[in-house]
Amino acid sequence: MKIAVSATGQNKESLLDRRFGRCDYFLVFDTVTDDFKVIGNLGVASGQGAGIAAASQLIDENVSIIITGNLGPNAYELVEKAEMKAYSCEEIPVFGAIERFHKNQLPEINAAGNAHHGMK
Repeated sequence: MKIAVSATGQNKESLLDRRFGRCDYFLVFDTVTDDFKVIGNLGVASGQGAGIAAASQLIDENVSIIITGNLGPNAYELVEKAEMKAYSCEEIPVFGAIERFHKNQLPEINAAGNAHHGMK
């Protein structure tokens, strides 16, 4: 299973970024190999549709789980259609968010947050 965490930096000590579509990076953890890779978020450069670009990118990476702050309406709809699960977390180090997920301590995102319409 692959878990993507929206992040402010490129390592496991970086803080989780509560913005999904406008985060700088996604750290993608593979629970089978115990490896992770860093992906620059394509949504950052989008004038509009950042959440859609980010969600599409994670779908292409075969991610099953997303850990972020919240998802806007368009990203939420795409994630839901792809049958991915999303969980909310505060701004803590990425490795801490992964640990909380494994301990079932993160609430599932069951509704879309507010749209930001290209704002950073």
